[in-house]
Amino acid sequence: MRFENTTADVWLPIPADEIDDLPEAGASGLNYRFWDGGPEFPADPARCAFYVVPYMKGSEIAVRPLAAMTSLRAVQTLSAGIDHVTPGIGSLPPGVDVCNAKGVHEASTAELTLALILASLRGIPGFVRGQDAEEWRAGFYPALADKSVLIVGYGSIGAAIEDRLAPFECARVARVARSARTTARGPVHALTELPGLLPDADVVVLSTPLTPATRHLADAGFLGRMKDGALLVNVARGPVVDTTALLKEVENGRITAALDVTDPEPLPAGHPLWHAPGVLISPHVGGSTSAFMPRAKRLVAGQLRRFAAGEGLTNVLLTTT
Repeated sequence: MRFENTTADVWLPIPADEIDDLPEAGASGLNYRFWDGGPEFPADPARCAFYVVPYMKGSEIAVRPLAAMTSLRAVQTLSAGIDHVTPGIGSLPPGVDVCNAKGVHEASTAELTLALILASLRGIPGFVRGQDAEEWRAGFYPALADKSVLIVGYGSIGAAIEDRLAPFECARVARVARSARTTARGPVHALTELPGLLPDADVVVLSTPLTPATRHLADAGFLGRMKDGALLVNVARGPVVDTTALLKEVENGRITAALDVTDPEPLPAGHPLWHAPGVLISPHVGGSTSAFMPRAKRLVAGQLRRFAAGEGLTNVLLTTT
């Protein structure tokens, strides 16, 4: 796809001169505009053909230019989910590809998942508090070895989590996705089988996208089926868990939780989750590591090379009608 007699704008949240292997501006028919969510748009949104959404700036900023992007052909998020742009999808013209950042966040999110599991099981938050208080808090703590782990949401991030679980001598890793399938590591169960799998899991990891089907997936019934003493780890989206139901379970000490995402988010001061017993919270940093930027730049460059050449994009989750 080359633009005859004119150029089409590409909005980037990373300066174009910092991204290697982009199609040459002008000669490719593309004109690069930098916009990282600031109050002023870099150009007329109506000329934008390819929109790379600012990263971690929230839904309000992500969708702000969409209604005016009447020439848009592609939306590329830099996140694994697209829930922050879905409120604006209805305003887009037909034929717009909406793509996620598959391949960008797997390593970082899987690393944090293991960190949260190990820190929670081995009592690391208590050791930090002990160090602050100059107290030697020795004791006997659970290991990940011999535990049964259930991964709910077995896409590329879920698979990356299992890759990193492999050396830890888990007794079992079970996998759940929207529909059943087989993988080299074993079967993936359908979401409909989840109620029967929860009672056997010592650790339940949520790595699903946020959709109408997964909103409050971990509700009172889900949490009530988890075994006593089990650990819930959420690296998906905050609303995948019913916060009220989770608070009830952790406050009575029946289960524990490690949360990289919360609902609401950011978690406001004074919220009971901050001090709930057995809860470890990280501030939505699953993908925010040194591994993010090199992978994000490679993804954007590859997509724009395909776009300029008239080839199909990768990671297309939906196309507007």
